[in-house]
Amino acid sequence: MAPPSKAGAALAALREDLVGDVFSPGDPGYDEARTVFNAMIDRRPAVIAQCADTTDVVRAVRFGRELDLHIAVRGGGHSVAGSALGDGALVVDLRRMHQVTVDPAAEAARVEGGATMSHLDRATQRHGLATTGGRASTTGVGGFVLGGGTGWLDRAFGLAVDNLLGVELVTADAERVHANPDENPELFWALHGGGGNFGIATALTLQLHELPEFSIVLLMYQPQFGPDVIRTYREVIRTGPDELSGAALYITGPPEEFTPPELVGKLVCAALLTYAGGEDDLRKLAEPLLALPHEVELAGDMPYTDVQCMLDDPPGLRNYWSAEYLTGLPDDLVDAFCARADSMPVPTNTQHLLFPQGGAIAAGPHEYPVPYRDAAWAAHPFAIWADPADDERAVAWVRDVRADVRPWSTGAVYLNFIGDEGRERVRAGLGEENTLRLEKVKRQYDPDNVFRFNHNIRPV
Repeated sequence: MAPPSKAGAALAALREDLVGDVFSPGDPGYDEARTVFNAMIDRRPAVIAQCADTTDVVRAVRFGRELDLHIAVRGGGHSVAGSALGDGALVVDLRRMHQVTVDPAAEAARVEGGATMSHLDRATQRHGLATTGGRASTTGVGGFVLGGGTGWLDRAFGLAVDNLLGVELVTADAERVHANPDENPELFWALHGGGGNFGIATALTLQLHELPEFSIVLLMYQPQFGPDVIRTYREVIRTGPDELSGAALYITGPPEEFTPPELVGKLVCAALLTYAGGEDDLRKLAEPLLALPHEVELAGDMPYTDVQCMLDDPPGLRNYWSAEYLTGLPDDLVDAFCARADSMPVPTNTQHLLFPQGGAIAAGPHEYPVPYRDAAWAAHPFAIWADPADDERAVAWVRDVRADVRPWSTGAVYLNFIGDEGRERVRAGLGEENTLRLEKVKRQYDPDNVFRFNHNIRPV
């Protein structure tokens, strides 16, 4: 760390040079600027630079290097692990940089590094186009894509990272770099799952796909029917087309008009089918689930952007997530999964989910560091609650879910679904051979590990 006089002069110069805003401890707005989605994260950066453009990002990185600060990057969204903040660090906050430029003829979009799924989806929907996005409109595009990217459209269009055409990056040396199949191809490979380890992604170019129709079926059942529901759901997915996706899950009955009063605030089992097509075809696919006794039935054509908002959770709640990727969904696993719902924290925003894989995920390019591609299903315990008094039981429940399904785990994991679970889990999320190759790329682009507030790859 630089001497106080040098640090003060450098900070004054940054405030003068940056088009965006700069915050340090004691400034009005500092506490708001350091508040993130997960209320369990409470960190105090040395400086927060809210950048307005790429030139601001370059200036901020130069400032950080001059003062020997580690750098955290805040994109548009969640970062359940709190990667957007670091105690005593420089935070490069990209949220003002959220422009999305769609090229309908090329079926591609250039997305700035601070954009959320809402920015991306609403820009592409006007052209009848879409690409794989997170299962919430508030997810940040940059971190989501560079971490792999799974969502309602992945069985149809592949993982988000399979649709990555190019990245504009500011490196640890404050250099602007382009990465695509022709320019810096090894860096481009590393950005397919390696996250923010190699620099700050100021923009990404993504492949889009035609999506003229989208529809859903959402059913809610009494929880005791859970095993039958999930077995039926498994077969609907197994026999359905790649355009069919969704989740089988347990939730707290939401206080909505469509929820019977006796289910509000109570544990319910739900089946959500999403379909890149129309309602009539989806209803035929959903017939086995519709035949089971259910309490709520919502079905219809629905804009994809609206479906993206269905599972949005507000910021300011406490979050602890994890995941296990599964070889299959045998009956014994279904029984264990359903039994664990009984101890789920209710009533909270917690979700106990199973996602189908397969389709374009499994058929996609296998050379990238996304080793969970071949898993058949994913279990995703997603604990969200308000009261700090519930911390212990919520975290314990997530860990219990993982332990229950571990006999069927592939060993791989999608890193965007987990917080800080240790170095071995990071390696599991990248693959052993991939990790060795990624470490060499890290050494080339960030030898001092300036970008370490992430699922970190060490430069060796």
